[in-house]
Amino acid sequence: MITGTALDGTTIDLAKYRGKPLVLNFWASWCVPCREEFPLFKDRLATLGERDGLQVVGVLYKDQPELAQAFLSDFGASWPSLTDPDGSIAAAYRVVAPPQTYFIDKDGVLRGIQIGEVRPEDFDTQYEKIRP
Repeated sequence: MITGTALDGTTIDLAKYRGKPLVLNFWASWCVPCREEFPLFKDRLATLGERDGLQVVGVLYKDQPELAQAFLSDFGASWPSLTDPDGSIAAAYRVVAPPQTYFIDKDGVLRGIQIGEVRPEDFDTQYEKIRP
């Protein structure tokens, strides 16, 4: 699993999310499809987080932390986002470009990858693979 620093300065270890379904989303403030999918993540986290323990973690992809923080504030995103200044997290997950989203089950097993914007039907299909 990956450990990194969130935009708020806290250290995040993805191993702490074991036992819960996890959506890991690589994004950037300049990414138009990311703007489209953020409200979906916010909605699904509100409903599935309470019911199933769903967690969402973002990873900033080739972006400036200040712009990313403004983006998160604008969208009311409550989940943490890791910085990736040297691109090592993106390299570990073989990210091509944002948005790229990984659906990880409660045991830490990668069950699905969505390259490009996650639409509601995509989310629902991928989530069924990790739903507890």
